[in-house]
Amino acid sequence: METKQKPVRVIAAVCRDMGIGKNGTLPWNLPSEFQYFLNTVTRVSKPGKMNLMVWGKVCWFSNPETLFPIPNNLHVVLSKTLSTVPDHAHFLCQDFESAILLATRPPLADLIETIWVVGGTQVYKEALDHPWCDLVYLTDIMADFDCDVFFPELDRGVFKEQERFPGVPGKIQEENGIKYRFQVFKRQAADAV
Repeated sequence: METKQKPVRVIAAVCRDMGIGKNGTLPWNLPSEFQYFLNTVTRVSKPGKMNLMVWGKVCWFSNPETLFPIPNNLHVVLSKTLSTVPDHAHFLCQDFESAILLATRPPLADLIETIWVVGGTQVYKEALDHPWCDLVYLTDIMADFDCDVFFPELDRGVFKEQERFPGVPGKIQEENGIKYRFQVFKRQAADAV
């Protein structure tokens, strides 16, 4: 069966020690940063197209139900233990590769534009290792927070920070006394051996 390659993109906000969460919630309150997240993952090239958001089970259940629906997105939750698709989600897959295949084969192949990976740690790690992962949207929260969940190590030899990126504010932002900046890292072409 033919598969249509799709861009796999990672999006996260991390504090100084690469923390991304604490007790199932975000340890910071940055509504504008969260709006940037929503604006980024809902962008499609034309009406009728959709993106596929890939969630780890814990990450999915840590969000309030009021977050859903997210425009222009279908949701797949990864879990080896759930037997039914959670409320507000559209699909359930046992592993990351199954979620990728879901987006690249009929009936979704012609519908899905971008696969957005939104956490948690293990799902991020698998996405960063995937050859189709071309961009990492990482908000640098320039402060220390107590976290119990962390973003995996980002190989700066593979992913290079972009100086400017379309649609991404370049200046340091500040909200509720917390400074942060939006970063985009792009996968570098593998050097010829």
